Amino acid sequence: MSRSKTRWLLAVLVLAAAALVAAGCGSSKKSNTTSGASTAASSGAKGSVAVLLPDTQSSVRWEQFDRKYLDQSLGAAGIKHTIVNAQGDPATQRTQAEQALTNGAKVILLVDLDPGSGKSIISLAHSRGAKVIDYDRLTLGGGADYYVSFDNVSVGKLQGQGLVKCIQDKGLKSPVVAELNGSPTDNNATLFAQGYNSVLTPMYSSGTFKKGPNQSVPDWDNQKALTIFEQMLSRTSNKIDAVLAANDGLANSVISAEKARKLTYAPVTGQDATAEGIQHVLAGQQCMTVYKAVKKEAGAASTLAIALAKGQTPTTATAQTKNGSTQTPSVLLTPVSITKDNVKTVIDDGFLTHDQICVGQFAKACTSAGL
Repeated sequence: MSRSKTRWLLAVLVLAAAALVAAGCGSSKKSNTTSGASTAASSGAKGSVAVLLPDTQSSVRWEQFDRKYLDQSLGAAGIKHTIVNAQGDPATQRTQAEQALTNGAKVILLVDLDPGSGKSIISLAHSRGAKVIDYDRLTLGGGADYYVSFDNVSVGKLQGQGLVKCIQDKGLKSPVVAELNGSPTDNNATLFAQGYNSVLTPMYSSGTFKKGPNQSVPDWDNQKALTIFEQMLSRTSNKIDAVLAANDGLANSVISAEKARKLTYAPVTGQDATAEGIQHVLAGQQCMTVYKAVKKEAGAASTLAIALAKGQTPTTATAQTKNGSTQTPSVLLTPVSITKDNVKTVIDDGFLTHDQICVGQFAKACTSAGL
C-alpha cells in the first residue's frame, strides 16, 4: 500500500472513532423515560429512587398531589427517580418493585396496599441491598428502614373532636352515631379509629351518644362505602344522626346517600382536604375535614431518600415508631382540622386554589365564607 493511501486510511479511522465517541456522549444526555414514570438526571447520586404509589381509588391525593411534589423534590436535587402506581393490585406493585431494583434503584419509597405484600417488597429490596422508606402508611411487621407520615392517631382525634363539636353546635340530643371506617388492610385506618374512638367511646359509655352501625370499607372504595351506608340507613330506618367518616371520599358517599333519600344532612367528618371535601364543608354538607400538608410530607420523604441515594445517613428522622418488636426512625408531621372558619388555610398553603373550590354551585358558598 502506498504511503498516501495509508495516510488516507488512518484519517478515515480517526474520524470514525471521533464520531463514535460523540454519539456515545450524546446518548448519555437522553432521558431514560418509562411509561407512567417521572425521571430526572442523576447529579452525584450513588443510586436512584423508586416511588411505589398504591392506587387512585383510596384517595385522589396520590396522583394529584404526592406524585407532583415527590417529582419536584427529587428532581430539584438531581436524583434519578421513577414514580409508578399499582392501581390497587399487590402483584403489580411487586412487579414494579422488582423492575425498579433490577434497574438499579437503591431506595424504595413505598405506600403499601396491605401488610403482607408490603413486607414481601421490603424483604426483596433488602435482599438487593436497597433501603426502604414506608411513606404515609406503616407496613406492619415489614421492617422498613424509615417511616414518614402524619401523627395518624392525632388525625383520628381531630375527627372525633370535630364530630362532637358539630353535634353540640346542632343541639342534637342522644344522637345515633355511625362509623364508616377505612380499609381493614390499611394500618392508618386502624390508627385513625384509635384516635376518634378515644373521643367517641366515652360519649357512648356515658349515654351522651348512642353507638350506631360501625363498619370498615374494603380498600377505601367509595362505591362500596355508598352501598354500606345505604344498608346502614335501611337497617336503622334512616335513624342516623351523625357519621364519623374516615376520609372525604367516604364522606361523599354518605352525602350522596342522604341526597338520594332526600334526608337532612347529618354532621359528617372527612380527611384529606380534597376540593370536593372543602366544597362540602363550605356548603354545610360536611362539618369538617383534616388537612395533611402533603407537600411537607413529600418533602420530608424526599430528604430521606436523597440522603440514602447518596450513601449518606439521614439526620431528620428523629422520632421513633413502634413496629412489632422494633422501633423505626420516623418523621411524623402535624395534621390540621379544617372547618368553614379556616378553609382559607388550604388556599394560603398552595394546596388548593380558589378556582378549584369556588366553581358552579359552590361559588355562592365561597363568597359567603369570604373567599
